[in-house]
Amino acid sequence: MTAAELDELCVNTLRFLAVDAVQKAGSGHPGAPLGAAPMAYVLWDRFLKHNPADPRWSDRDRFILSAGHASALLYSLLHLTGYNLPLDEIKRFRQWGSRTAGHPEYAPDHGIEVTTGPLGQGFANGVGMAIAERWLAQHYNRPGHRIINHFVYSIVSDGDLEEGVSSEAASLAGTLKLGKLIYLYDDNDISIEGNTDIAFTEDVSRRFQAYGWHVVGPIDGMDLPEVDAAIGKAQAESERPSLIICRTIIGYGSPHKAGTAAAHGEPLGEEEVRLTRQSLGWGYEEPFTIPPEAGKHFRQALERGRQSQEEWQGRLAAYQRAYPEEARQLAEDLSGDLPEGWDAGLDRLFQSGDKPIATRVASGQVMNAIAPRLHSLMGGSADLSPSTKTILADKGDFSAVNYGGHNLHFGIREHVMGGVANGMSLHGGIIPYTATFLIFYDYMRPPIRLAALMGLRVIFIFTHDSVGLGEDGPTHQPIEQLLGLRAVPGLVTLRPADATETAEAWKVALQRRHGPTALALSRQNLPVLDRETLAPASGVSRGGYVLWEAGATTDVILIGTGSEVHIALEAGKLLLEKNVSARVVSLPSWELFDAQPADYRHSVLPPAIRRRVSIEAGTKLGWERYVGLEGVVIGLARFGASAPAPVIYEQLGLTARHMADEALRLVKEGKP
Repeated sequence: MTAAELDELCVNTLRFLAVDAVQKAGSGHPGAPLGAAPMAYVLWDRFLKHNPADPRWSDRDRFILSAGHASALLYSLLHLTGYNLPLDEIKRFRQWGSRTAGHPEYAPDHGIEVTTGPLGQGFANGVGMAIAERWLAQHYNRPGHRIINHFVYSIVSDGDLEEGVSSEAASLAGTLKLGKLIYLYDDNDISIEGNTDIAFTEDVSRRFQAYGWHVVGPIDGMDLPEVDAAIGKAQAESERPSLIICRTIIGYGSPHKAGTAAAHGEPLGEEEVRLTRQSLGWGYEEPFTIPPEAGKHFRQALERGRQSQEEWQGRLAAYQRAYPEEARQLAEDLSGDLPEGWDAGLDRLFQSGDKPIATRVASGQVMNAIAPRLHSLMGGSADLSPSTKTILADKGDFSAVNYGGHNLHFGIREHVMGGVANGMSLHGGIIPYTATFLIFYDYMRPPIRLAALMGLRVIFIFTHDSVGLGEDGPTHQPIEQLLGLRAVPGLVTLRPADATETAEAWKVALQRRHGPTALALSRQNLPVLDRETLAPASGVSRGGYVLWEAGATTDVILIGTGSEVHIALEAGKLLLEKNVSARVVSLPSWELFDAQPADYRHSVLPPAIRRRVSIEAGTKLGWERYVGLEGVVIGLARFGASAPAPVIYEQLGLTARHMADEALRLVKEGKP
């Protein structure tokens, strides 16, 4: 068998494993694997630096299938090259409990680098991975010791490039000159509704050149030597990210569906599969056949990977001898462990005698207290750092001329900010944070949802968290956003009441290794609570705690979050003047509180006491779970207004007097 014949056999092996998986499942996307298999084969067989025996090797190349609907192609590559993905899992494609979901789901132990499917997100994640690679290389590589040196590859689709997030990501990547980023564009001109010309006629090459990318092609993406040469050119370009435009045919080989939307999102059908086998000269009638010659060739990836990693480990050992402190710090960064003493002094950072301080400002002070001790902390805002208070002092700006800076300027690009942060977390070595106003969470929902789905350690900072931001008006005043954050499974949202709770919230966020955290912080100044007369702020770690109570018995429970905790405290004191004994509960995190044992939750919110009033400057929805159907929820069922914050609070009923009056009413009604 000639080399060309072996290559063709291997490409067709990829194609038909994917086709058979889709056909057996009765659903899926066979078209993209049939067309993109040649480019994927060339990349994985001739360029990708990876070790299937150690999928977490830190200096491996990263591969993202941004076109996640082509998942069957990725699973075929992983199985054939020796990852822990048995053939039986491919036969269970899209079934309950299988490792081969309909779209790739993050599973680093068997080679899936990132969850993809929502188009454009993988494109953005790759930019974050490339940023992480450059940052670590800048911090740790030394003359003669290049221990961080790998590429980030992705296969992206027409749909990826149509999504707006890819424009944000491409613009940022070009600005930052991320030369280790190489994307293969599967340009097949077909989407679900038909030819892409109905909605997508731009000159992609010129668009990406304008972004500052190195563009190769268009080339024939079905021609292996052309793809090989194009990837070589991209690797040789160190100053710009590369886009290789590969003209392909969706559903290639299918006599009746190739080049049509019919090949995209449904099985070919038994008869069409048979005809496609004939068309491509695939002489194996049994589904899931792996010809021995192809299997042996693909498994050479194991030996190549072993040799590559052993060579790297030899270089790492030399680096450890020459630069022991740098090697220790690198290992710590990559481990994700927090160094001993990282939170030293945070408990004493704010005192009750301090002037009132916005929790966004307090957060910035906490970050800057932590940053000198936590090297891996890195991130930035969507052009709002002066307002979000998220600049790390004396830590430099990450840029094309300084890849070592800890402050990353995302530009006014909230959507991609989340996707890039996810990519940084996925890469490893960085604990990323992002920052913007809470109202702009709406622009970040897709990547935050994916961060939660993947269990990523990302800290999403949201300031200007209520109508308390004042005169900017209802366009900038969040109402439903807090509930939106709380609705995301796996995301922990904290809304601290003062500076001391903010310090505790940061402790929670940094210690969460397997899921993202959102911090909702105030624009307006808030008093620093007197912890000598009130409960300690450490209760934040449990999501909710009894902050203050008037006496041994409790007539009514007042619950608040964030800036409204102060209103609840004032209401409690007003009630005391009426001989009504109130308990004030600070509930900064629903998720953390709900995760506590029942006995703790009942000690804070005793089931026997049903007279409860909550207050929060946001939507009322959801609060009934804590106050019950007989309780009172003080919140908002309308948008805000443009006015000074105190006026807005007064006009919208977010006051201690209103809260006290509602509590008195409950007491007078005589309910338990």
